Amino acid sequence: QVQLVESGGGLVQPGGSLRLSCGASGIIFSINDMGWYRQAPGKERELVASITSGGSTKYADSVKGRFTISRDNAKNTMYLQMNSLKPEDTAVYYCNADVVPRRYSRGFAYWGQGTQVTVSS
Repeated sequence: QVQLVESGGGLVQPGGSLRLSCGASGIIFSINDMGWYRQAPGKERELVASITSGGSTKYADSVKGRFTISRDNAKNTMYLQMNSLKPEDTAVYYCNADVVPRRYSRGFAYWGQGTQVTVSS
């Protein structure tokens, strides 16, 4: 009964910005780590940024200083603010979360459906 829903992807010009959102819904007890992944054509899926339940963050070197990950625990929602976008950022972006459903003693990994981000002039 847990679902991750993403929004905010689209087409932008180099130097532009996008804000991705990922909301978790269902019968949830808590959410542990969350993260954003991306996969470009012909490349492996890579971790872009992660955030713990306490708000500690990590970033891939390629996006450090340009992207900001955040979360609102009260809303079970995670965000990725992407600034100064480059063509190399073009990829399908996926939301991932370790979610503990109510009446369960451990978390399970859930994935969003993915949202396309295209950076092109």
